[in-house]
Order: sequence, then structure tokens, then C-alpha cells
Amino acid sequence: MNAIEIHDLSFAYGEIPVLEHISLEVPAREFLGIVGPNAGGKSTLLKLILGLLTPTRGSVKVLGLPPEKARTRLGYVPQYPAFARDFPVTVEQVVLMGRLGKGRLIGGYSRADRDIARRVMAETEITNLAQRRIDQLSGGQLQRTLVARALACEPEILILDEPTANIDMRVENELFDLLKLLNERMTILVVSHDIAFISGYVHRVACLNRTLICHRTEDIDGQIIQQLYDNEVRMVAHQHH
Repeated sequence: MNAIEIHDLSFAYGEIPVLEHISLEVPAREFLGIVGPNAGGKSTLLKLILGLLTPTRGSVKVLGLPPEKARTRLGYVPQYPAFARDFPVTVEQVVLMGRLGKGRLIGGYSRADRDIARRVMAETEITNLAQRRIDQLSGGQLQRTLVARALACEPEILILDEPTANIDMRVENELFDLLKLLNERMTILVVSHDIAFISGYVHRVACLNRTLICHRTEDIDGQIIQQLYDNEVRMVAHQHH
């Protein structure tokens, strides 16, 4: 079964078209990169997959279900955290937020919730930061915390919107090395502007600029990028270790 199936999807904000005739199948355990220019519809497509928006036309199925019914089986790392960086909350408390809606409804977090939080903090290598407040974190540490929060819901699909914005190249490599390991047990979709970098990790690249075309990573070249971004851009080679 495909993890995600999108058929002839279009979406508009009022009279402004954002996505047109999008069709996409994402097999289980694929690592898919989504790239494209600003205002090309990338974040909108994620919101449609998450069930936060309804298509103007066409259909979206996630794990064989309408998106709103599959939502608890998805982990999501937003481009911008929904909380203020100066909010007085610890890393562990942020990670436990990923258990909301998964554990018991009353009485606070269970022992099982806390065990899962400890496990995903270990997996994302932030156990030593558990009691640190989030306003004391670097950009890379915050991003790992947000990934851990998404993993705490034990997702089958992990979706990340620009996860490497405002972090340096070393941390970017470390984060994608982690995602590569996670891909062994879950489907991953990641939105990025850095097409050259993600090509070293993902199986396919979905080029989105109102319409969508998928390419195998080995087929990506300067002509495809120029057509996607409508101007001259440079491909920068990154070395992965």
C-alpha cells in the first residue's frame, strides 16, 4: 500500500490558484524531497496531506484514509514552532507534547508516555538537554527537539517543512543522517530549498511550482532547476561523510 496517494488535486485561496492538477504516489518508506520556489505551494501541499486544508478538487489519501482520519499516525515538524522561543518550557516538556492525543485523556502523562519521550530523546541525542529550557537551545538543538516531539507520537509518516532553515551545514548533515536512519522504519517527506544537498539523501525529488513533476535524484541537473525556479541558480556540491 502507498503511504500517500494524491489524485488530480487543485487548491486555491479564494480566487488565487496555488496548486493545479497535482498527482503523486508515495510508496511506504520512501524518502521524498519536495523543492520549489517561494509561494510555489510546498507548505500548502503539506497542509493538505495533514488534513488542515481541503482540496478545491481532487483527492488525498494518507495510509488509505482521508487525511483527517490518519492525522494521529503522522509526525510533523513545522517550519516555525507554534510556541514562542522564550516560553518557559523544557526540552522534555516539549517532547511530551507529542503524546497529546495518544495517551490518556486525564491525569497527565503516563509512565508509558514518559518512557517513549526518553526513548526518542535518546534517538535524537538530546537526553542531556531534557531539563534545559528551549530559550537556551541552539538552532540545531531546537530542531532535534522538534523532531523528537514528532517522533513521540510514534508516526508511520514523518513530515518536515524546511527543517534545516537557520542551522549550519554541520548540523544540517547530522540532521539528515538521523532522517536517513529513521527512514528505515517510516516514510519521510521533507521540504527544502537546497536541492543539491537533499539529493544526497532522498530517493526522489518532487519539484513543485503550482504543478508537480517527480524526478529520480540522479536525473536532477541545472536545466531542471532553472525551469523550476524560473531564473539562473547555482548548484552547490556538498560532501557527505
